[in-house]
Amino acid sequence: MPSAIITGSCGLIGSEVSRFFASQGFQVHGIDDNHRAVFFGPEGDTSWVLGQLHQAITGYRHTALDIRDREGVLALFEEVRPDLIIHTAAQPSHDRAAAIPFLDFEVNALGTLHLLEAARRFCPESPFIHMSTNKVYGDRPNGIALRELATRFDYDDPVYVNGIPEDFSIDQSKHSLFGASKVAGDIMVQEYGRYFDMPTCCLRGGCLTGPNHSGVELHGFLSYLIKCNVEGREYKVYGYKGKQVRDNIHSEDVARFMFEFWKAPRVAEVYNLGGGKDNACSVLEAFQMAEDATGRPMSYRYVDENRIGDHICYYSDLRKMKAHYPAWDIHKSLPRIFEEIASSWMDRRTDIATGVTA
Repeated sequence: MPSAIITGSCGLIGSEVSRFFASQGFQVHGIDDNHRAVFFGPEGDTSWVLGQLHQAITGYRHTALDIRDREGVLALFEEVRPDLIIHTAAQPSHDRAAAIPFLDFEVNALGTLHLLEAARRFCPESPFIHMSTNKVYGDRPNGIALRELATRFDYDDPVYVNGIPEDFSIDQSKHSLFGASKVAGDIMVQEYGRYFDMPTCCLRGGCLTGPNHSGVELHGFLSYLIKCNVEGREYKVYGYKGKQVRDNIHSEDVARFMFEFWKAPRVAEVYNLGGGKDNACSVLEAFQMAEDATGRPMSYRYVDENRIGDHICYYSDLRKMKAHYPAWDIHKSLPRIFEEIASSWMDRRTDIATGVTA
């Protein structure tokens, strides 16, 4: 039975990946010390997911390990010597990073280095899949010519008709501290691949989403937006008239791509892993889709100040991914994603009201 170490196993992607690879016959070793609750407070708590993983995965093994603990990481890898490493643990908010710069960099950059070195020492032939971010491109996408439509901005340059490709520059731009720490980890993953000939890849995610997301205001665009709709909360729109565009990919489609990479790994690859043009929407468009999914009105307030380094329009060019792995494609449409997230938040509200716990 092949084994996989999955960091951030109680997060959105980590939990989805844990379930998926367990279903493919892997022994799953999850690493997660619930640091999301440290980053975002009680609303970011993912302990409820841990209970689900133990119930859903036979033989699931969990270690509440902080990836900043170098010796702890090395010891775990020496013991397990996994056949696959999927690194999803991170401080994920570019807004939050400015308030916790040391913690942000230690988790996103140093923690990634610990995992890479552990893999090099004890399982250098095992594929290492790293969840990076489209924030490595900083605010350079904002320099692309745009056209303003009724409910969104879109690219007005035919070069980017399919979205942002992997050869788009990450240099000479404002990233946010989060973006900078993720750049450090991203480049290190590539370097370990090239320098030590290890099968590594960086997945530069757009808006990763799905029903198991513990969305908060500072991270988790669709999950938090739909949560606000379900709970009747006011959602704050920061700048760009609410016409800023994001592409959204379901966590299950992320897991499916990782499985394709596992079957045919490459060295030091980079992929822009998002929903692509078909799964892109603006904030304004997301309001309408949330209302369609829940039947409830959206309450929001406009703040005429955009977030630092925020993208006006971003969606991923998926052509390289599909060329390298033609068996993979997007399975979860945007309306389906909204329906699943809305159902999840309504179920969680019902569980709280009735006293049901995971």
